[in-house]
Amino acid sequence: MSHPYLTRVIDLVRDAGQAILPYWRNDVRVHEKADASPVTAADMAAHHVLVAGLQALDASIPVLSEEDCALSLAKRAGWTRWWLVDPLDGTKEFIAGSEEFTVNVALIEGGKVLFGVVGVPANGRCYYGGGEFGAWRVEADGAAQPMRVRPEPIESFTVVASRRHSSPAQEQLLDGLRQRFGNLSLANVGSSLKFCLLAEGAADCYPRLAPTSQWDTAAAQGVLEGAGGEVLDVSGAPLTYEARESYLNPSFLALPRGVAWRGELIELANR
Repeated sequence: MSHPYLTRVIDLVRDAGQAILPYWRNDVRVHEKADASPVTAADMAAHHVLVAGLQALDASIPVLSEEDCALSLAKRAGWTRWWLVDPLDGTKEFIAGSEEFTVNVALIEGGKVLFGVVGVPANGRCYYGGGEFGAWRVEADGAAQPMRVRPEPIESFTVVASRRHSSPAQEQLLDGLRQRFGNLSLANVGSSLKFCLLAEGAADCYPRLAPTSQWDTAAAQGVLEGAGGEVLDVSGAPLTYEARESYLNPSFLALPRGVAWRGELIELANR
């Protein structure tokens, strides 16, 4: 099972990546948005590719992009299905010359992710998936491989962390995991690739007790759910995407579905 729009969205994500690459490692000018986050011409180039392509695909589905998000709750509240887009996730990584930036597109329906596509422009790789049909990693040459979360740690418990974002609560949770599992392996990676590490079975958990926005997580959450994972708020409820006044997510925990230590993780996140 798949979705009729999936193939075209994968193509659009790759096209957006091609629009980004001429700016990469090329002294791109950086501007500061109202929330003090950076934006570049590369973000905007990818935004225009995605919005035009998604509107051409189905004009009845509205597009919410990080680079055009000044939409009132009153306008969004009536949406039952929409595209949630981050044209360039990991802008700080992009500015620093890292390869760890992505293009994210998710189709949301009823507050849930139907499917998500995460493209990696620097190497041409693409991740895609949804809870109803599985998850795959596709290389630049078109070679596709299905992905599945790992049900238990291999050698050591591996936690995905952010190079740039942490919090005292997150450090306390990591200390609790060390007490439970012993020495942790920390996998530091930028952008939505954190979820993709879990999806391909290279890590065990991604706790995020620091701010993110809806467009940072939705596409990669679809990939992870397709690979047998789940994303929970710290109460243990699924992370969802209903229209809200703020685009900020609550703190969340990404992990394989059905693991024995799920309850312990939730408890640690609430200390």
